[in-house]
Amino acid sequence: MVMDSFGRIGVIGLGYVGLPLAVSFARKHAVVGLDVNSARIAALKAGIDHTNEVTREELLASALVVTDQPEDLRGCRIIIVTVPTPVDESRRPDFSALHKACLTVGKVIEPGAVIVFESTVYPGATEEVCAPVIEAASGLRSGIDFKLGYSPERINPGDKAHPFEKIVKVVSGHDAETLDLLADLYGSVVTAGIHKASSIKVAEASKVIENTQRDINIALMNEISKICDLVGIRTSEVLAAAGTKWNFLRFYPGLVGGHCIGVDPYYLTAKAEQLGYHPQVILAGRRINDGMGSYIAQRAVKMMAAADCKLAAARVGILGLTFKENVPDIRNSKVEDIVREFGEFGITPIIHDPLADPAAAQHEFGITLSDLGAMRDLDALILAVSHDAYAGLSREALGAMLKPGSVVIDVKSVLAPAAVPEGARYWSL
Repeated sequence: MVMDSFGRIGVIGLGYVGLPLAVSFARKHAVVGLDVNSARIAALKAGIDHTNEVTREELLASALVVTDQPEDLRGCRIIIVTVPTPVDESRRPDFSALHKACLTVGKVIEPGAVIVFESTVYPGATEEVCAPVIEAASGLRSGIDFKLGYSPERINPGDKAHPFEKIVKVVSGHDAETLDLLADLYGSVVTAGIHKASSIKVAEASKVIENTQRDINIALMNEISKICDLVGIRTSEVLAAAGTKWNFLRFYPGLVGGHCIGVDPYYLTAKAEQLGYHPQVILAGRRINDGMGSYIAQRAVKMMAAADCKLAAARVGILGLTFKENVPDIRNSKVEDIVREFGEFGITPIIHDPLADPAAAQHEFGITLSDLGAMRDLDALILAVSHDAYAGLSREALGAMLKPGSVVIDVKSVLAPAAVPEGARYWSL
């Protein structure tokens, strides 16, 4: 660790975004990381990261100081906020965690501090929502006594090929001096390069449109998959053929959950509606993607009915609960929508996931996870999340889970034809 002109750096929120960032900065700077979850802090001190983003060896070797005490942030010249910004039940931006973080910042900062936000917000929120809270809590003036910056997080959970240091970092600041300071700070650890945005609003907007673009393109693929199903052809084969053109964009159908792609578009549309514009394409994409869980469950029910399965007594197994493959995060998982839709038909699925925390699944969704051995005598099996742990399931292993003539739903089209048990009714998006 090298003490330098940046002084001590504080990071608020040690989840999927904050922890990799804090560990990276701690290799060159003095860093203290705050998380209000005391159990999380205890685990990190023991070298355990339940998100699997940072290894035990990296944690134990790191100079990062972790704490659940806000007072430990006193003396930090730069504080980076990485708390979650979800949406509420009405799909409106939920700034509650961000508001609490701003209160914490306001109580510990001194004149000359720089506060950087990485949490997803709509354009204008850093200056219009965050600044007043910090001012009220600190008695200091934004732009005069303390400065603001925004640098959108770009962490892709589970993606070991693109760690924090290898992703181009967008930075922005209150003024030219702050912008240069943050470019130098992030540039000290990010090797992929720094992009200086012209304003905080530009940087905020860049974040929400990154995932909005992905959301719309996946929605297009999901709609195409429905059309292909009606035509009687496999979407994966259509996309393989179309993908031979040099400028074809490679997106695929599937469930869109998690805390980014399925959430960020609502921040952009909320701001647009504040300004009197009612988005159409963005919300249409959201409606398609939000409906895919129900669509998959309904497709499975139709196939079981066609196989003369008695729905009231049907045994259905679901492999995977997390929002994407090879991560333990269940936030906003659309597998829960599949489970809920099955409940409308009186079916309670058996669910297995090798990475999801059973206590979290019970708390978040009221779902009890089962051992893989419980997958027996199934009328339908849904491979909902393509964890690597399921890649080794052989035709014999899958066949041992199923009744003769049962249904196999392969959401992401990852099963090889040879792996589908003989006589099974196979379907995929």
